[in-house]
Amino acid sequence: MASLFEVTAGKAIGYVSGSAVTQGTNKSTGVTINAPAGAITMHDASLAGDAEVTFTVTNSEVAATDVVVVSVKSGASTGLYLAFVSAVAAGSFNISVSNLGSTAGETVVLNYAVIKAAAS
Repeated sequence: MASLFEVTAGKAIGYVSGSAVTQGTNKSTGVTINAPAGAITMHDASLAGDAEVTFTVTNSEVAATDVVVVSVKSGASTGLYLAFVSAVAAGSFNISVSNLGSTAGETVVLNYAVIKAAAS
């Protein structure tokens, strides 16, 4: 299998391909995206201030020993949403998103990347 990473002198390390998916129904609806990196557009359903939601990302690229990172890309009021990976398993991971403000119906876009790792 070809490497999923691109390394060039003086350049950043990262994936050369990714994917994107849009959440349906509401902010707790799970998504399927079988790529080592990508973007998840969350549903624009209301998430009350000081509330949190968790959804499952089904992804065939993920092993239970991997590290998955997530960040808020766009669509959210600056600094008012916190996104983190709350569980990792073979074939899936959970993302939790907290609304730290009072704006309730934003379409938050998240970036994620899978870092391949091994347990010793």
